[in-house]
Amino acid sequence: MKKKKIEFLRLEDCKKSAYVKPKSMFYIQNGVEKRWDVVDAHDSVSVLLFHEELDSFVFVKQFRPSIYLKNQDGFTYELCAGLVDKDKTLQEIAREEILEETGYDVPLEKVKKITSFYTAVGFAGGRQTLYFTNLDNSMKVSKGGGIDNEFIEVIYIKKDEVMDFMLDEKIAKTSGLMFALMWYFSR
Repeated sequence: MKKKKIEFLRLEDCKKSAYVKPKSMFYIQNGVEKRWDVVDAHDSVSVLLFHEELDSFVFVKQFRPSIYLKNQDGFTYELCAGLVDKDKTLQEIAREEILEETGYDVPLEKVKKITSFYTAVGFAGGRQTLYFTNLDNSMKVSKGGGIDNEFIEVIYIKKDEVMDFMLDEKIAKTSGLMFALMWYFSR
């Protein structure tokens, strides 16, 4: 996929969002009144994908405006993931995200839960549930790339090259991706 050119327009205060709701929490800790700004956000699912025939991990690469503000590139390598914003089981949402983002139609029973954990604990504290599945060529039914106006690139990284990828600080990656790979290699 050819890298998309990003043209920065402006930055404004967020007044209304379907995804996040900024709030201030007031509380007393050890007799001291405190305030902490938080963001009420959706929980999420993510999936570590391993393509057996290609001996490769399958990630998604997409533009993230918050990262763009930090590095003027904004493209991150991530696990296939999605918000918990529909009336389906977490496993069903994970399977749906695999199909939408990567084009692989994986049987539901092959999407195995690893664990769940909290993300962005300093300001949001969303719960993410991590899954794993193996892929093969027979499961590929579309090119993937997301839905609506998502621009997601499917990335394959060979198993024997993934440690160098993990440690390359020039490549923007998520902590969930790093954790999932550590899980994979430790089992």
